[in-house]
Amino acid sequence: MSIGRYALRRIALMIFVLFGVTVITFAVTHVVPVDPVLALVGDHAPESLVRQVRKQFGLDKPLPVQYVVYVENVLHGNLGISIADQQPVSKDLAQYLPATIELATAAIVVAIVVGLPAGILSALYRNRWLDQIVRVVSLAGVSLPVFFTALVFLALFYVKLRWLPGPGQLGTYTPAPPRITGMVVVDALFSGDWAALVDGLRHLFLPAVVLGWSTAAIIARMTRGSLLEVLGADYVRTARAKGLHERRVVMRHAVRNALIPTVTVIGLAYGGLLQGAVLTETIFSWPGIGRYATISAINVDVPAVMGVTLVAALIYSLVNLIVDLLYAYLDPRIRFS
Repeated sequence: MSIGRYALRRIALMIFVLFGVTVITFAVTHVVPVDPVLALVGDHAPESLVRQVRKQFGLDKPLPVQYVVYVENVLHGNLGISIADQQPVSKDLAQYLPATIELATAAIVVAIVVGLPAGILSALYRNRWLDQIVRVVSLAGVSLPVFFTALVFLALFYVKLRWLPGPGQLGTYTPAPPRITGMVVVDALFSGDWAALVDGLRHLFLPAVVLGWSTAAIIARMTRGSLLEVLGADYVRTARAKGLHERRVVMRHAVRNALIPTVTVIGLAYGGLLQGAVLTETIFSWPGIGRYATISAINVDVPAVMGVTLVAALIYSLVNLIVDLLYAYLDPRIRFS
């Protein structure tokens, strides 16, 4: 089967996955013993106002009818109206998602740039001092909670040393660049606003490092274990017996095959970051989808919660598809079926 046909089949299966997500999310949000209307208008609101709000959001209809209406709206690109801010959920997601994409992309770049070389060097210098350092730092990155790391980094680099700015995407006195993509750094670059670009990069650096450290630790540990296994394979010993240079043996024959499980980890980690790192976005006052999801859950904003869940499921499905397609490039022995 060609890659194109395989991708089309996976996209068709993705539709069924998203359908299942809507069913589960709709059921869970309506099982919660909290009335979203009362959460909006208050427990002591007049009954007439409660009935009016229920009718406004279609909550006075039977649950099967509500679900059918929701699916029809989703198929037309309408994710509903947020109960909390009275805005279309799609508009809210378009506002908050770019900030999360910016932060998640910066974090995964930090993780790859740090994690891959660390894992490779750790495997090549197994049980030496460099390997021990990488293993200790990786263990710390995996073990320490993200909120603890974020608070320590803020206290050290912002409060104590004053090397980096505090929370937020831009400083108080830095005007935001014209909105093009919704990502401050990209918009500043496209518009030629160099002051906003520098300030945006300085604000982005600390939360990206906080998120990227834990992911880099996982990538380093996975790369180390996978590369150690590949270095003992028969084809690697054969390549060395042919007299090939050690660098060529490692980079061309060993690393490429060892990257297959690492690519899976990177893909899943990036998908998770794109769903919004709730604690990191909260601590750094980052206006991303994680904060939006948290506020929506607290306010029992059913349309917003369902919209965030659907977008998160779509992101994960797309990332998994891309990872599967990368397998064929990294390992020609893999065939799609």
